[in-house]
Formats: sequence, structure tokens, C-alpha cells
Amino acid sequence: MAAPLRIALAGLGTVGAGVIRLLGANGALIARRAGRPLAISAVCARDRGKDRGIDLSPFAWEDDMTLLAGRDDVDVVVELVGGADGPALALARRTLGAGKGLVTANKAMVAHHGMELAGVAEAANGGRGVPFLFEAAVAGGIPVIKGLREGAAANSLSRIYGILNGTCNYILSTMEDTGRDFAAVLAEAQALGFAEADPAFDIEGTDAAHKLAILAAIGFDAGIRFDAVEVAGIARIRAADIAQAAALGYVIRLIGLADCEGRDERGRPRLFQRVQPYLVPRDHPLAAVDGPTNAVVAEGDFCGRLLFQGAGAGDGPTASAVVADLIDIARGDPGPPFSIPVAELEPLAPADPGERRNRAYIRFAVADRPGVLAEISAAMRDAGVSIESLIQQGRPEEGGPQAAEVLVAMVTHEGPERAVTHALELLGGSASFTEPPLVMRLLG
Repeated sequence: MAAPLRIALAGLGTVGAGVIRLLGANGALIARRAGRPLAISAVCARDRGKDRGIDLSPFAWEDDMTLLAGRDDVDVVVELVGGADGPALALARRTLGAGKGLVTANKAMVAHHGMELAGVAEAANGGRGVPFLFEAAVAGGIPVIKGLREGAAANSLSRIYGILNGTCNYILSTMEDTGRDFAAVLAEAQALGFAEADPAFDIEGTDAAHKLAILAAIGFDAGIRFDAVEVAGIARIRAADIAQAAALGYVIRLIGLADCEGRDERGRPRLFQRVQPYLVPRDHPLAAVDGPTNAVVAEGDFCGRLLFQGAGAGDGPTASAVVADLIDIARGDPGPPFSIPVAELEPLAPADPGERRNRAYIRFAVADRPGVLAEISAAMRDAGVSIESLIQQGRPEEGGPQAAEVLVAMVTHEGPERAVTHALELLGGSASFTEPPLVMRLLG
């Protein structure tokens, strides 16, 4: 058998420890499939004395993670530290610049610096290149990057969309099952370890946006444009919204969606990217995805609809994705990071969301007084928004018997998004509203 692929591991948290356990448990099987053993040479973490439940004595220790890239006994560095910048980015640049392969689970770094790192990887070793792989950065153990880059490689994709954040999916599906409001379910998710102590990165949609930007780049041969992702989170969704969606035959899920529509002045397609809560029809495959699960749908011209579903996080699934990348490197078949050479990736301009046609769910929280419905209806009429259905529901004021606030929800007929935006502009500054309106599109 060929010489081992020698690995340095930066980061010994949940995933790093999982990688060590996986290589220990399935080492012989992995070696057969990779054509050579995978062997860890050196490791690095912040706290050398911490008990991680694994034996680190066989591995050399580096206190400075960037030194891993310069070791003579290392062929590939695995970065599991996280963070878009700082030590993780310094390690990535030094590793690729030194002509060594890099495997990472760092979605933020890939979304912000992936084009730069891919360019460094392709130029390394006198232009022969080195591997730069990041399967674990999107959807944990689900092989969605491999699925798009390899399995669907012969297809022109029309759309990529899915549930990309397990924390949000757990919260929304639990609200659906229990009827409880957002704050109570978030607290439960934190107690169970499904949400961080500071959950903003997840519930505001940033985590899902990082993943969507990566998938869009691979699926549409496009340069990553994280700054062009339209992002909205789930913190404003109430139990009443969940109940109303159910009455209409929908569930609410945080969806990342990317497609190409329209053309720029040079005739190139424009890229649309959005992370937002959507109303998903109950008969759609994504409606059945609950708990901390991820699922991605890709629609191709010859393969049709592909569904990738599974655990989106955790030590086992994410470690599995990391080791799958290492196996590709051991086989000598990593391929370009983004399917095609980075110089050939199209710098696609953002699409105009106002041109998109869809149906919308709009919820207003308003003061309980005469004339409010007429005010809303007049703005919709003047903006050219056609209302399909309208529901009014009171909510008791906290500490009092009267309903001081009323929830007014409506579903629009299909129309351009700019019409809804214009209607809300006409209502801007109204003293009738107790909070800004909430808009969610219906997934079609």
C-alpha cells in the first residue's frame, strides 16, 4: 500500500475529536477505499490540558496553529477552528502557499475568502495546484457539494434551495408542533444544545447565507457573492404565523434559495440569492424536514429534482464529510474547489428581486381601532397588490383583559415583489402599526 497521507489537525472541538475517533474506528476501511492510510501527524488547539476523551499522545503538538503548515511530516492541514478571518485565514493562506492541501469546515471563511484561497490553491506548486476542499462547510454530513460538483456535473441547474440551518429548523418545527412562541422555543433549543448561547449567527440567517453563497458558486459556475445575499432571520415569527400558515396548508421554514434570472448589459445571467422564512406547501419534500435536519434541493435540466437530506451538524456527520475530502486527496482526485478553475467563474451581477413574481404572506401587528383595515387595503390597492385572503386575529394585551393589538394577515395573488415593497412604503410611518410588517414569500 502507498505511503500514508499525513494530516495536521487544527481545532480539537466536537468535530476535531470526531475526526480522530472516526479515523480510529474505521481506519482500515478508509485505507482500503483511499488506497493508502490516513495518519494524523500533528494537532493544535487553544487548551493543551483539556480532557477531550481521546488519546492525543500519538500526535505532535503545536501551540501556534500556523506552524502546522510548515511541518515536514504534514501533507494536508485540516482547519476546524472557525471564523472568517484571524488565525483560521492565516493558517489557510500559509498552508496553500506552502504547497500543501487544505480541508476545512469553515463556511464563513469560504464564503468571504473562498475565491482568493481557490486562486492560491490553483497557483501553488508552480501552477500544478494543491487541493482545497470544504464539503463539511455546507450541511454537515450531507454530500451536497460532491453531489453538485460531480453527480450533477452534466446538468444546467435552474435552482438550488433548501433548509441550511438546523437550529432554525428545530425552532420552527417545534413551534409548529407545540404552539409555543419563538422566545420559549429558543430557550429550549439552547438548553438542549441545538442553539448557541449567542444564537444571532443562526437565527438572523447569516449561517445559512454563508452556505447558500457557496452552493450558488458551485451550482452556477459563479464567483461567490456573499455580499449580494438578501438575508432575513426567524426571530419575528410568532406562533400565530405558524398557525395561520398551517390553516392555509403550509409550514414555515427558513429557506436559502438561489437561481439565475434576467440578464445584465453584457447578456450574462443575473444571480438571485435569498435567505428568508418561506411558507412551504405541505406536499413539498422540504415541509417534512423537521428538527435539526438540513435538506437541499437542486433542479437540473436532465436530472430533474434532486433532494439531499440528513444531519446538518454534529461530530459524526461533519467529521464524515471532512474525512471524505481527505479520501479524495489520498486518491489524488480532488478536482477544482468550485468545479471549474477560479479564473473561469463568472462574476454574475445580482438579480433585481423587485422583478420576481410570487405570492406573499404579509402580517401586520396593528392597534385595535377603526380604520386600520381600510388604511392597509388602500395602500395595497394603490400599489397594485391583489389580496387573495385576509385574516384578522386579536391578541390579549399582557396583564389586561382587552385586545390592545390585532394581527392582520393576508396572502396576495401572484405579482411582482416591487408592488408589495411599494405598498409597505406607502404604509411607512403609520401610527397604526405596533411593529413593522412581516413579509414571507410562498415557495412555488
